[in-house]
Amino acid sequence: MKAFRLVSCAIVLLLATFAACAPAQQAVTFPSGDATAQGLLYLPHGAGSHPALVVIHEWWGLNDWIKEEAAGYAAKGYVVLAVDLYRGKTADNPETAHELMRGLPQDQGVRDLTSAFTYLQSRKDVNRSRIGAVGWCMGGGFALQLAIAEPALKAVAINYGALATDKASLAKIHAAILGNFGGKDQGIPPQAVDAFKTTMQSLGKPVDTKIYPEAGHAFENPNNHAGYRPDDAADALGRIDSFLAAKLNH
Repeated sequence: MKAFRLVSCAIVLLLATFAACAPAQQAVTFPSGDATAQGLLYLPHGAGSHPALVVIHEWWGLNDWIKEEAAGYAAKGYVVLAVDLYRGKTADNPETAHELMRGLPQDQGVRDLTSAFTYLQSRKDVNRSRIGAVGWCMGGGFALQLAIAEPALKAVAINYGALATDKASLAKIHAAILGNFGGKDQGIPPQAVDAFKTTMQSLGKPVDTKIYPEAGHAFENPNNHAGYRPDDAADALGRIDSFLAAKLNH
């Protein structure tokens, strides 16, 4: 019995320690044109002015995996706003995800994201000149659109997101761009990635893309049981960490 009590106390202490270390999370709303946008805000420990991130979900919506990623970035010292582009809806199958994505007008999505950027800039705990964005899948494409729409954005990490091709649009980007893509992604083939990189370089824009030869789409998501590639995912996420640290913490 004594041993059982000791083990129970140890578990309680571990859970308390975990809770104390976990980033604070709260639901927030903010104006987006004539509407109200929403998301989850994750706060790092410690006072002061922190770099910040807009985190943008896949076509599944703001689900548990994206929340885990957002919390992870907060634990690394960022004020993180995970924007809910679907306004509370999520999908657990491709058919519903496709419907939700098709039902999201691009101008509304970009407006919500630029409004999220403005919200972060207004916070006293955010260094307004050190704000970046990270997105996956649909969110990766929106991350690029946010870079086009918001010249004050500092850094953007695109994970297998749709790539803009219009040179005049890409010329508006001031953020440094990092991209991680799958060599077997039929929706965003390597040729499209190379063309995007070439155009960005011709415009004198900082860009760093990497293609993982054996990876397909969504290779970073552990819920993608058929296509998850843990080694490639670890490398890609490590690239993002180094990129954000270099661009937002210095």
